[in-house]
Amino acid sequence: MVYVSLQQTKVTESLRYFIEIAYNGKNYFGWQCQPNAISVQETLEKALSTILREPIKIVGAGRTDAGVHAKQIFAHFDMLQDWNLLDLVFKLNSLLPNDIAILSIFEVNENAHARFDALNRTYVYRVSLTKNPFSVGYAFQTHHKPNMEVMNEAAKVLLQYKDFQCFSKSKTDVNTYHCTIQIAEWIALENELIFTIKADRFLRNMVRAIVGTLLDVGFGKITIADLHKIIKSKNRSNAGTSVPAEGLYLTKIEYPEKIKI
Repeated sequence: MVYVSLQQTKVTESLRYFIEIAYNGKNYFGWQCQPNAISVQETLEKALSTILREPIKIVGAGRTDAGVHAKQIFAHFDMLQDWNLLDLVFKLNSLLPNDIAILSIFEVNENAHARFDALNRTYVYRVSLTKNPFSVGYAFQTHHKPNMEVMNEAAKVLLQYKDFQCFSKSKTDVNTYHCTIQIAEWIALENELIFTIKADRFLRNMVRAIVGTLLDVGFGKITIADLHKIIKSKNRSNAGTSVPAEGLYLTKIEYPEKIKI
């Protein structure tokens, strides 16, 4: 990609970088820029533009809804300058609010894309089984313990399907509702139930709708046979209620090694 600098007469070639980010989503209306609401993307773009002294636009690996957290998410951006990347990480972390952290920045091929080159994504959802003041805003609290064994049986059902329209937010502009789920499982950890799901892609609201539906199975509201029917129906109204965003974390995104320089 080539730009003409207004301060120079020569043509300057920009370089592409991946930026690795973690954030607490409590104070943000999701990742993506939107009018009249603060987002993670907008906050990062302002910080980068301030430090680099040129307008910077970043492209994220995906969207997270308002209140969702990310332990690892990537974005890409182009810049004209040749920075010491460790110094840039330090300056960004000094300028950004405490709920956003830059983990690393590294150079990639000029055509590398944070969203389209991602091989898979992993999300975790936390369900607290006891009243815990330290999990408020970071886990969904339930006063009754669901049957984890039957929820794990139901989670295995997800691996048998590709079309997950029944778990997608309505009026979503996508070409396909097909996703390949590789892992879907519950574990017990102290006083919490942790759900991990890994797939090549996710639809809007998909993980929260899946968790809500699996909890319905765990509480005996629906059966595993019902879950099959829900998925085959492709109807969002047949699936369970979406659980709150505060318990959801994007934890890992994987890329092919070939994108790095």
